[in-house]
Amino acid sequence: MIRIRLQKKGRKKRPIFHIVVADSKVARDGRIIEQVGRYDNVTEKKEVVLNEDRILYWLDTGAQPSDTVRKILRNEGVLYKRHLMMWGKNEEEIEAALAEWKSYRDSKEDGNDSRKDKYKNILAAEEKEFKDQVQKKAAKAAVELESESSDEETATEETEATAETEATEEVATEETTNEAPAEEEAVEEAAPEAEAKEAAEEVEEKVAEATEEPATEEAVVEETPAEETKDEAPAEEEKEEAAEEAKAEASSTETSSAMTAKDAIDHINNTDMDALKGFISDDESRKTVLAAWESKQSEG
Repeated sequence: MIRIRLQKKGRKKRPIFHIVVADSKVARDGRIIEQVGRYDNVTEKKEVVLNEDRILYWLDTGAQPSDTVRKILRNEGVLYKRHLMMWGKNEEEIEAALAEWKSYRDSKEDGNDSRKDKYKNILAAEEKEFKDQVQKKAAKAAVELESESSDEETATEETEATAETEATEEVATEETTNEAPAEEEAVEEAAPEAEAKEAAEEVEEKVAEATEEPATEEAVVEETPAEETKDEAPAEEEKEEAAEEAKAEASSTETSSAMTAKDAIDHINNTDMDALKGFISDDESRKTVLAAWESKQSEG
């Protein structure tokens, strides 16, 4: 049986294929009957050269193209042209139909994106949406923080005003108390000298007692810092343990919705299934993250 197939030519890593007519029993690079075209999809030219008249001749005589050659002929419109000729169309009708078909083919190829490009576009859209949500949350938190700071400022102003009023009241009470002893001293000066001496002795005794009491108070104050330092060490250890527990809880409760799509996919790929329990949140709608999660489940 005669077949129309490809014959490999060119050099290593840069092959060029000849479209040849040969017997099906002959080896791939063996003897051929006729060369009817050339196919190059590796070099910069990317060209397809076909001798349509001879290809149509061999097809009419019963030659069978291989699967690859059939795809090439279909993409170049040779099979469509043969179909129109079989229906009895003249040359003008065939040329018009081929021109319309080629324009439709070119527009379809321009509009079709590759699977990799579609994945990149979806990932970029999800990243943009996630960043927008983060910015909105940050703006909302900033507004709440400003309102809280303004409330704190008003509260501090009120406390300062009350403190000033209390200070003025204390000063007034001290002035009144100072005026009363001044009047008593004037009365005592008018009293006899004996009473003045007794009053002076009593005052000296009170001063001596007053000086002894601050000394004891200072000793007590010096002892208390040592005890406070002993109590502070366990308190600091407890704080550190609480901070570590909070970090562990935060890492365990972290969900995919708090990450970008790329970070979530990396986390899913680099983490065991047992550690990923609860990581995918219920409101997760990003296709790339869900696809990575499904692939991880299938692997597990």
